[in-house]
Amino acid sequence: MKTKKQVQAMVDGLKQLYPDGICSLQYEKDYELLFAVRLSAQCTDERVNQVTPALFARFPTLEDFAQADVEEVGTYIHSCGFFRAKSRDLVLCAQMLLAEHGGKVPGTMEELVALPGVGRKTANLILGDVFHTPGVVVADTHCIRISGRLGLTDGTKDPVKVEKQLREILPPKESNDFCHRLVLHGRAICTARQAKCGMCPLAPVCDYASKH
Repeated sequence: MKTKKQVQAMVDGLKQLYPDGICSLQYEKDYELLFAVRLSAQCTDERVNQVTPALFARFPTLEDFAQADVEEVGTYIHSCGFFRAKSRDLVLCAQMLLAEHGGKVPGTMEELVALPGVGRKTANLILGDVFHTPGVVVADTHCIRISGRLGLTDGTKDPVKVEKQLREILPPKESNDFCHRLVLHGRAICTARQAKCGMCPLAPVCDYASKH
């Protein structure tokens, strides 16, 4: 297990590399982030950002989404994959937000995961980015891979276990931004195909780097 000093070195190292540490999905309204995250399942953020401007222009309000034809929504998000399930979830989610939450995105894990198509990863991202809840961990594929390589987790691929282990070790105020920075790091340096340890500032405190 990493010491607090080593964990802080990782937090600081990523902060220097990626100062902003923000979600790469583009949105203006809270529910638009919720919908964009749903579209990002099995799809790149880059692709989602190409699709959402036209989608949000066609359905500019939550009420528009709630009344939308599911098949028409599907035509806008077709390139994101699994468009039938995703378009159905967006419409049902809009209806539920209006009917049960006054048109607002709720701020608890329990309420969020009750929404159509919303799991823990999506809920945690909303809690961190919209409500700035301390201790939030978004366990996506980059987070799972890199936290395992660093030695912050025991190498498990189970998102719930990764979330639990990271919550126990990361500074609560840093955890959400840390996860966003892991995504950026996973695209730029610590990729799935190759960990470029020679150019990584985290190498001195990384388990994977010490073995390769």
